[in-house]
Amino acid sequence: MKALSLLALGSLSLLPLSSHAVPLNDDFNLLVDLTLASDYRTRGISQTQNDPAAQAGLTLAHNSGLYAGGWSSNVDFGGGLKTRYEVDYYAGWLWQASEAISLDLGYIKYAYPKESQFNQGEVYAILGAYGVKLAAYYSSDAPGIDSQQSSLYSYVSYETELPFDSGLKLRYGTMDFKDPHLYSASGHGDESYREWEVKLTHDLAGVVLGLSYLDTDLSQTQCLSNWGFKDVCSATVVASLSKSF
Repeated sequence: MKALSLLALGSLSLLPLSSHAVPLNDDFNLLVDLTLASDYRTRGISQTQNDPAAQAGLTLAHNSGLYAGGWSSNVDFGGGLKTRYEVDYYAGWLWQASEAISLDLGYIKYAYPKESQFNQGEVYAILGAYGVKLAAYYSSDAPGIDSQQSSLYSYVSYETELPFDSGLKLRYGTMDFKDPHLYSASGHGDESYREWEVKLTHDLAGVVLGLSYLDTDLSQTQCLSNWGFKDVCSATVVASLSKSF
């Protein structure tokens, strides 16, 4: 199997000032997120070979909008790779112009114990307005086939409430790499791919039930040549349970 040359990173939604946050004092709030999912998919790619994942996050937020925290999930990249966990550290500033308009700026460090060649950092900016989000994540040290390279992940999403404590989220994203890595059966190399998600949620006594449909425009050949498996990039349905407090 060809060694993993690309990693789809980070499922953080980065909501440090959630209404579920626990106030510690007049200035600081603490947010804990716990999730069980039937698959860990981020940027359209499975990080667990389509197996379930347990995830947890902890964010400390200041009333000024500054925040810092960490997030972790089990992973399985196969191919004899030893890492079994992804651990992310992040810090940023969330500016809430109004209830409907916000700007989130920050930095994430992705770490993979026992496989440090996959570690990388990203700076990000997320502009939210009336349920619509425009986001960009840039890395100057993304893992490449022979060396580090730059990458840019961007997406547009829309989120709205539905009746009966339910919600709908739509997302369309693009992953761009500096160098061509996505090789088809003909040998042609592409520098980018597209991914999308449709997600329904329902709040049941404080536990959020989620059901997502995810897909990418990657062929099985492109998926196999870069991630070592044909089925980690294809269409799937992911079920999840999440609790924030």
